[in-house]
Amino acid sequence: MLGLIGKKIGMTQVFDANGRLTPVTVIKIEGNVVVEQRTVEANGYSAAVLGAFDMKKSRVTKPYEGQFKGVCEPKKCLVEFRDFEQDVQKGDVLDVNLFKDIAFVDVTGTSKGKGYQGGMKRYGFGGGRATHGSKFHRDLGGTAMSSTPSKTFKGHHMAGHMGVDKVTVQNLRVVRVDETMQILMVKGAIPGPTSSTVIVKKAVKK
Repeated sequence: MLGLIGKKIGMTQVFDANGRLTPVTVIKIEGNVVVEQRTVEANGYSAAVLGAFDMKKSRVTKPYEGQFKGVCEPKKCLVEFRDFEQDVQKGDVLDVNLFKDIAFVDVTGTSKGKGYQGGMKRYGFGGGRATHGSKFHRDLGGTAMSSTPSKTFKGHHMAGHMGVDKVTVQNLRVVRVDETMQILMVKGAIPGPTSSTVIVKKAVKK
């Protein structure tokens, strides 16, 4: 599985040769360093551990720093990619060129936090009539059984914390790969706020 660690820059729009406008999300792919390699002989499976974004030296602990010894400076983000399709060695630096010949990608990120929300906003409930005298506009509705014992089942859609979830958007078309600026442009929106960390992988369903 080919993949890299990137940073969401924001959204913009580009025009193709026929003048058609396409909304795109810009992802910055800084140098991803191969920190470790997992092998079938040693670990029971094959994988490549990539690191991105340098850490402040004041934030690095000695145990954490040890895994980067002799490879690179300590990285803030470490991600393991199972069955990495490209032949890489420990210490190699990967960039956006990895997606040069790939048409579709899957992007994983952490969605924006929205705090404590009601059931209608959290789950998209329709609510009741908006007419006068309804008394059921934005109410959650029934939450428990009418029989005895009256209880609310676990997992019932009620008010609570919304957002900050791991979200994957699949089959996003790669619009442009800029090798000079090291950015990847994909059609459509991806989860997370600006400057958030995202994982870009080769689409599994294409």
